[in-house]
Amino acid sequence: MRHVLSYANFLEENELDWRQFPMRVDERALIKFRGCLLRKVEMGELAITTATARMSAVILFYRFAQSKNLVSTQVPMWEERRVVVRYVDSVGFGRSMARASTDLHIPMRRRVGNSLEDGLYPLSATDVRALFAYLKSNQTTELALMLLIGLYTGARIGTITTLGKRNLRAARPDPQLKDIHLIRIGPGTSVKTKFDVSGDLMVPTELLLRLVAYSESTERLKREARADDKDKNILFLTRRAKRYSVNTVDRLVEKMRAEAIRQGLQFMDSFRFHQTRATFGTQLMRMLLGVMSATNALDFVRSAMLHKSEATTMRYIKFIENSKAKQELSSEYSRLFTGVEEKWGGREP
Repeated sequence: MRHVLSYANFLEENELDWRQFPMRVDERALIKFRGCLLRKVEMGELAITTATARMSAVILFYRFAQSKNLVSTQVPMWEERRVVVRYVDSVGFGRSMARASTDLHIPMRRRVGNSLEDGLYPLSATDVRALFAYLKSNQTTELALMLLIGLYTGARIGTITTLGKRNLRAARPDPQLKDIHLIRIGPGTSVKTKFDVSGDLMVPTELLLRLVAYSESTERLKREARADDKDKNILFLTRRAKRYSVNTVDRLVEKMRAEAIRQGLQFMDSFRFHQTRATFGTQLMRMLLGVMSATNALDFVRSAMLHKSEATTMRYIKFIENSKAKQELSSEYSRLFTGVEEKWGGREP
């Protein structure tokens, strides 16, 4: 039921009619919803398994609606396909089963390689500096601050867009880390987290002060005055005085990516908001491994990033170890080929 509710929220937010199927395929609500799910998977905001289940549930809903004559179209809603699923039964015999599918189905293909959460990679230090410089002079205050929160705290979009002024005021100094404040997030705080995990967001004091200043800025207070009562506490409000949705942030990031590429920032070609989280986690883990044991670093990072599973945090250690191995291998190859070049006198053999 929650998957269909997600579709209903998408329709309302984008002012789409679920019963309308225009001749142009890209204008159909189902196609737009599928594209939205795929973008969320790319950005790490949605697991591929959830996206697949969500799309399948919506298709089942349409099949039901069609059987009850609640929807009828002049064009096919999708292209029907017949797929064969092979499996092994309880006594070890290979079996196959045919079932109906559609061209809207989202296959569960996972990325391979030395990547982090949701198949994403962290930004390099050089790219982070370039992104900071770009944000300072090219982006709206709201998106720039959201990206800074992602890079400095590892928070997800869903967490950032539900932060409120009260949460900032309730921030408390970390008793062990200088210039760090803790913001309680999760159930009971109005700030959303994945899997409803409770914990503290580690926020540099300088960033916290900047966020507090923004919350009291004239432009933001104007938006707050026009906002619904339920949204007045939300830190980031759009020009229409609405809270930002994940879809809205997605669109802003897509626009920013295109603008940044035009200005020569080629690393932005594959940029996703969720890379800010991967960047934070990698840098934090790398720093901690230099001053404490891997076990303690694992616990610290897991707590800081509110990972439900320790296996997710472990990927950061493996990523750093693999990166070091690749750097050593690269250096070894460089020495090897330098020797070859000297042996051949820099000439073609």
